[in-house]
Amino acid sequence: MTREIEMGRAGRSGRQPAYEGRPLARPQEEVFDQGLGFDIGTLLGRRQLLRGLGLGIAGAGLAACGSSPAGTSSTGTTASGEIPDETAGPYPGDGSNGPDVLEQSGVVRSDIRSSFGTGSATAEGVPMTLELTVEDLAGGGAYAGAAVYVWHCDRDGGYSMYSDGIIEENYLRGVQIADAQGRVRFTSIFPACYSGRWPHVHFEVYPDRAALTDAAKAVATSQVALPADVCETVYATAGYEQSVSTFAQVSLDSDNVFGDDGGASQLGAVSGDVGSGYTVSLTVGVDTGTAPAGGAAPGGGPGGAPPSGPPPTSR
Repeated sequence: MTREIEMGRAGRSGRQPAYEGRPLARPQEEVFDQGLGFDIGTLLGRRQLLRGLGLGIAGAGLAACGSSPAGTSSTGTTASGEIPDETAGPYPGDGSNGPDVLEQSGVVRSDIRSSFGTGSATAEGVPMTLELTVEDLAGGGAYAGAAVYVWHCDRDGGYSMYSDGIIEENYLRGVQIADAQGRVRFTSIFPACYSGRWPHVHFEVYPDRAALTDAAKAVATSQVALPADVCETVYATAGYEQSVSTFAQVSLDSDNVFGDDGGASQLGAVSGDVGSGYTVSLTVGVDTGTAPAGGAAPGGGPGGAPPSGPPPTSR
């Protein structure tokens, strides 16, 4: 029995025509002419049914129909599968290329804006919270207990422990231990865009806190790419003036780290605004059954060198 016949019988019996238990918005029209709202309701109903059966559904097009609260931004993607192995760049600070912040007491912390130990400076800039969810693909679940080390440049493009004027500082570097869901969260500032590189955040994943003493024990080394629209908004604010021209000269496709796939699997999902700050999120899939291919790039290599010369006096 076709749905058209069912609809006709329903109409003759005096009942309002319906489809899958829902009244038709346009009783005189075919099911496929009931309008976008009715179509979305139908698709959502089928999606819930499939989930109930454990079949799932491919695609996330419906998510794109949602909206963010007024004054906020939401962009980027959530990576799936194994995160690409990338260079740690020439300024890792993990002992593989000079200084080693991972041996210093106090490196395990959530707020990485200020230096600790003998350092005294605090990095200024638009607030940014970085949230990484680490998944153990070999184990088939959250990578609970993994130690995640993150670092990135300041709003002037300099890296603490390496760049002129901030060699004695160690801000914008820190470690968090993944919780039961494999999540870590860092409070930081939005990094600059320096010459030759797309705006990014570096990170390394270690199996546990004890493994931090040896950079060779990292099970993954990669980078988070920051979405273009958010970068443009941040770089239009005071303190990021030098990033305006450098950002105009780079693209995800031409970047020597993200260029192979345009950063498709490393582009962070971002929400928030300049006033209250941004939250950058990314799911990091780690295959502990394979050897990582990333690592440090001494002497400037593929990691890209930050601007040379003394940084501005204000920070």
